[in-house]
Amino acid sequence: MGATTLTHVTTINPNNTNIHGPVVDEVEGLIRVYKDGHVERSQVVPCVGTSLPLELGVACSDIVIDKLTNVWARLYVPMMTTTTVSKLPLIVYFHGGGFCIGSASWSCYHEFLARLSARSRCLIMSVNYRLAPENPLPAAYEDGVNAIIWLNKARNDTLWAKLCDFGRIFLAGDSAGGNIAHHVAARLASTELKPLEIEGTILIQPFFGGEARTESEKRVGNNKRSVLTLSSSDAWWRLSLPRGANREHPYCKPVKTKSSTVMMRTLVCVAEMDLLMDRNMEMCDGSNEEVIKRVVYKGVGHAFHVLGKSHQLAHTTTLEMLCHIDAFINHYEPFN
Repeated sequence: MGATTLTHVTTINPNNTNIHGPVVDEVEGLIRVYKDGHVERSQVVPCVGTSLPLELGVACSDIVIDKLTNVWARLYVPMMTTTTVSKLPLIVYFHGGGFCIGSASWSCYHEFLARLSARSRCLIMSVNYRLAPENPLPAAYEDGVNAIIWLNKARNDTLWAKLCDFGRIFLAGDSAGGNIAHHVAARLASTELKPLEIEGTILIQPFFGGEARTESEKRVGNNKRSVLTLSSSDAWWRLSLPRGANREHPYCKPVKTKSSTVMMRTLVCVAEMDLLMDRNMEMCDGSNEEVIKRVVYKGVGHAFHVLGKSHQLAHTTTLEMLCHIDAFINHYEPFN
C-alpha cells in the first residue's frame, strides 16, 4: 500500500492580519479565515502515523485514493487467525470537525477506529476528504462517493481486498462525518455498484442544522464546557456551505425521499448532552425500528467517544457504543 503525505497543519499566527488582511470568520482556537481567503487551523489534536500496539491485533497503513485532489485514507485490518474462514465487512468512515478541520491521522480517530476494528472484526477505511472553506460542500460528499468508486477498482489489486466482503459495506462517521456518510449513502442509492453493496449507515451524533433553534440547541447554547456550541455550529455551517446558502440548505438536513432504495439499515448514536440531540432524535421519528436503530447515551456530550477518554463516563459509554456498533454490523441484538 502506498504512503501519502498527511494533512497539512498550521498554527494560528496572531501577526497574519498584517499579511492577509482582517479576519472575516473564525471558530476561536480552531480555525481562522482571512479576507484574502487564507485559512489557518490550530493543531488541537496531534497527527500520528500508522503504528499501533501489537496486542491490539490490527494492522494499519495509508492508501492514496486520488492524487489530483490529495484525498487519501487510513486502512485498519484485523489480523486474521487460523480459525477465521469468512471475509470481513468494511466500514468506510468519515471523521468529524465541522467539515473544516480534522484528519484521518488525528490521534483520537486513530485510536478509536483501531479499537472499533478489533472489536467488530471489520476492515475500516477512514477517508481523509477535502476540507472547507477551501473546498465547500459538496466536495466532501464527492470525495466519499469517489472513495466507494475507487474501492470497486482496487478490490482485485490489493492484498487487504482479499479479506474484504465487498457485499457488506457500511458508511459511518461522527458529527460532520455522520452528515457526510448519510449524504454519500443517498447519492449512491441509485448508482450501480455491483459487486459492491452498501448494507447500512452508522451515524454518530450526525451534524445537521436549521435556522430555527431546537430545545437542545437552546439548552446547550454557548456553554464553554461543550465541544460543540451554538456559535461554533453556526460558524461551521457558514464556512462549509455554498456561498449565499443558509442553514435551510439541503446539505444541513437528512435526505427525505419516498424511494425505498434509500431506506437502508441505519444506526443513529445520540448523546444526551449534545447540542444536536433533538435533530438526531427527529431524524429517527416515524421510522421503522427494524430499519433505523436509535441509541441515546446518557450523561455524555458531543464527540465523547474521541475527545472524552480522560473522563470515566465517556470511556465506559464509548465501550458501550462499540458494542452497539458491533451488534448492528453483525446482526445480534443487545439493544434494550
